[in-house]
Amino acid sequence: MSYLNMKDENLLPTVVELNNLLADYHIYYQNLRNFHWNILGENFFELHEKFEELYTDARVKIDEIAERILTLRYHPMSNLKDYLEAASIKEVSSKKTDKEMVTAVLDNHSILLKQMSKVVEKAEKGNDEGTIDLIDAYIRELEKSSWMLDAFIKETASQLNESVV
Repeated sequence: MSYLNMKDENLLPTVVELNNLLADYHIYYQNLRNFHWNILGENFFELHEKFEELYTDARVKIDEIAERILTLRYHPMSNLKDYLEAASIKEVSSKKTDKEMVTAVLDNHSILLKQMSKVVEKAEKGNDEGTIDLIDAYIRELEKSSWMLDAFIKETASQLNESVV
């Protein structure tokens, strides 16, 4: 692979994990669309908009992950059947309260963050700085979104950890 200055055999483990992340993102995206369409209750306006913001972001990341796999000169996974088999994230029912939906999104975030860590681990072994840079940015963004969603479902009287070392 002359233009990347990396060996294909060193990139394959990264590509495998990127494809798993791509599968997870597809199911996460559909879960968000499901919640966006089916949210009810007093938080409708806020969450309808938030779910749309999140699925729009996921759609962009899906494309970027697939393009990263192509940059590494491999084919991205591209069939729904394959996504359903490879993904650690599972489809979620829309028959949930607003807070249950947010909790489900946070559960999806946890899975995505674990998968992103696997991608970074493999990319580090393959000296794939481009993938590391891409996924590190995703981790930072997803952690911030998770913090905000977690704050949304907390009770007003909840407190943050006050111990400082």
